[in-house]
Parts: sequence; C-alpha cells; structure tokens
Amino acid sequence: MALNQLGGAGVGDGVALLVAAGIVAEIVAKACSSPQTTELNADKRAPTLMKWVNIGMAEAAVFIVIAAALDRRHRRAIIIGGTLEGVITYAEYLHGKKAGLASNAPGTEDTGGAAPARAAGGASWGWR
Repeated sequence: MALNQLGGAGVGDGVALLVAAGIVAEIVAKACSSPQTTELNADKRAPTLMKWVNIGMAEAAVFIVIAAALDRRHRRAIIIGGTLEGVITYAEYLHGKKAGLASNAPGTEDTGGAAPARAAGGASWGWR
C-alpha cells in the first residue's frame, strides 16, 4: 500500500521535502562528524566543527521554513519537530565541545604536530 493511502490522508509536500532533505543530511553528517568527534578532538578541531554545526543549523532552518510554508496542514508539527531537534542537536555539540576542551584525554587524531593540509585559497573541500 502506498504511503499516501494510509489512513485516507495524504502526506504533504512539506513532509516529503523534510524526509528527502533529512535523509541526505543524516547520511552526510554521519559520515563526517558527531558530538562524540567534537568531544574527542575538541583541542584541535572544535572551532572548525562548530563552524559547520552552525552552517548546518542555518541550512536546517531554511528547510524547516520551506517545508512549513509548503505544508500548511502539518506546519505546527514541522516547526516543533525541527526546532526541538535543532535545540537537542546543538546542545549535544556544545556539550561535546565543552567536555572535550575540559578533558586531558588524548584525542583520536594525530596530525604529527602539523595542521591539516588545505587546498589552494585556504578552503579544504576534500575534492582532489
């Protein structure tokens, strides 16, 4: 049975947009970082990790606003769910950063005393 036939109610465009965007974001985020990574390597990477957490939060907010605009029927749930998850996720990263900076435990990365290599122009996109 198709998802849009369950209970006689269709899934709105906002929900479909969130599901599609959410799965891409989750997969990429899982592959790249986590609050645990922030904690383990805060001494070397906290500023960079938090920069990307902030960018991700801004991106998520754009998607939540668009989804809420597209799906008026589910607007409240979209806004509540997106906001709640944003607050929880941001708090996890802040805790990871604080705990990592306060810890004397060694991180999991060894750069041999050198900063990670950067691409020309100062950007490090990982595409080489």
